[in-house]
Amino acid sequence: MASICFVCLGNICRSPMAESIMTHLNDGRFERIESRATSSWEHGNPIHAGTRSVLDAHQVPFNPEKRSQQITVEDLEDFDTIVAMDQQNLTDLQDLSAGRYDHKISRLLDRDVPDPWYTGDFEETFALLWQGCQDLRDKERKND
Repeated sequence: MASICFVCLGNICRSPMAESIMTHLNDGRFERIESRATSSWEHGNPIHAGTRSVLDAHQVPFNPEKRSQQITVEDLEDFDTIVAMDQQNLTDLQDLSAGRYDHKISRLLDRDVPDPWYTGDFEETFALLWQGCQDLRDKERKND
């Protein structure tokens, strides 16, 4: 079974939201679903209150004990798939990879997923992540 790691800047909004959505949608394709940050800015902080609220509103469970973690080279080696929320996250991951794990790294969508920490629009982010996670799950089904 596969493992997947969602990555955003701080690991308090988008990537834990994607982690929770994919865990909710998971039909057994993924044995391990986690999330990380490209920066250390929010290290150790819990999931943002706006993320918690939108997940609750859509009845998507989340781990209330989740704390922000920064991605490491070991994570790049360990996870089968690493999914960036935007182009800058993708670039940061490719820089960390130094070419060794680029085949595992991609963006969730063909466009950036807006960071609701800046936009305040957690619903928009949720809708994009929901669709992206469904598409990713369906793609994995086809690869079986």
